[in-house]
Amino acid sequence: MRFDCGRVSLDLVATRAGRAHVVEQLTAPDRLAAWIRGARLVPRDTPLAVDAGWLPRFTALREVVRRMVAAELAGRPPAEADVHALNAAARPAPPAPCALPDPDGALTAALASPPTCDQLLTLVARDALALLTDPLSRSRLRRCAGADCTRVYLDTSRGARRRWCSSETCGNRERVARHRRARPA
Repeated sequence: MRFDCGRVSLDLVATRAGRAHVVEQLTAPDRLAAWIRGARLVPRDTPLAVDAGWLPRFTALREVVRRMVAAELAGRPPAEADVHALNAAARPAPPAPCALPDPDGALTAALASPPTCDQLLTLVARDALALLTDPLSRSRLRRCAGADCTRVYLDTSRGARRRWCSSETCGNRERVARHRRARPA
């Protein structure tokens, strides 16, 4: 899984991407657990009890955020139902952090108890809420220029001229395709 959209909520949206061939990455509880860890919603060694019931809840939030971001990019207001769904997902308390000493005595981040599905959804919903209510962040939302990429990312580049969600992936594909088109047959 890739985490290059610039915001955890956009990384969740990117777990189902593609134009011609749609790829769903959240296909099983272990894939969702891998995404949660990769997105750094929890400290590295946090025990997770992800079950099949978490999948539809995360994918439902993903679709709410996807529709709201698409509306923003199109210059339309978001659907009222999506605003209500995002606000509801943002309401529960997030997981409580704590500091624990490691064997060397240095403090490491941990959670006071294993996180629930609601708590982790809250983290993603609050990230989307912060993104979509901040005028500067909204103005930096971009759709990837890659041929088959549907990712939306936050452009934090100098001059705000970034074209791809990832220069190493989509940007490299585009450069290779341009080079092949330029070569004589």
